Amino acid sequence: MTAAILLEVKDSIALITLNRPEIRNAINLQMIREISAALDRLGEEGEACVLIITGAGEETFASGADIGELRARGRKEALLGINASLFKKIEDFPLPTIAAIRGHALGGGCELALSCDIRICGTSSRFGQPEVALGIIPGAGATWRLGRIVGLGRAKDLILTGRIIGAEEAERIGLVSRVTPDDQVLEEAHSIGKTLIQRGPLALRLAKAALNASWESGALGAEWMASLSQAVLFESEDKNEGMSAFLEKRKPRFKGR
Repeated sequence: MTAAILLEVKDSIALITLNRPEIRNAINLQMIREISAALDRLGEEGEACVLIITGAGEETFASGADIGELRARGRKEALLGINASLFKKIEDFPLPTIAAIRGHALGGGCELALSCDIRICGTSSRFGQPEVALGIIPGAGATWRLGRIVGLGRAKDLILTGRIIGAEEAERIGLVSRVTPDDQVLEEAHSIGKTLIQRGPLALRLAKAALNASWESGALGAEWMASLSQAVLFESEDKNEGMSAFLEKRKPRFKGR
């Protein structure tokens, strides 16, 4: 069986490539299982400090869930939240995640991108949640993540109409952080990754956890999480190293503790 994803780690940056270009990287159960296993492996080995997710080919990041499989799923599978569980796992993954999007990110493909921390795309990229045209709704994150990212009004517009938007509008409404020429998307993602691996790894993990908590727990929970994270960091070796390096005008040598 051909692998549904490719995984490589180089210079502390992990790259997961969705590898079903013949059907526009449609997300099937095999791909879900392989991405989940890759996340487990990366978490256990500790070799990577940043994760980039992209799609094979130049025309599609991910076209959405595999409709052939999706049509066969019933109420039981919907309640299991198969795709939603994976995307939540990506959202909670302790390392910073970057979606490097070339071409279309539609349906579940857009929801996969939404679960990443940073999203960059090429000028030809297209985004949308067309599920209502299939008689269903986005069930893997768009109904709660999209509104938090672009605002409730825009999320309703995109989900209720199912319209497809281009890269320029995606950047304007905050769906993506930046737009680059199509052939420079991965290069830009790696550039961001190289910046991130120079930061304090423990600080990155706790900053991400605190930001996620602000979504899930509201202001009170976010304030508590930020205070707790800062308390941990103030006693860390990396904090002392980072501030010492700043005062000594040199690059910090972080150890992640």
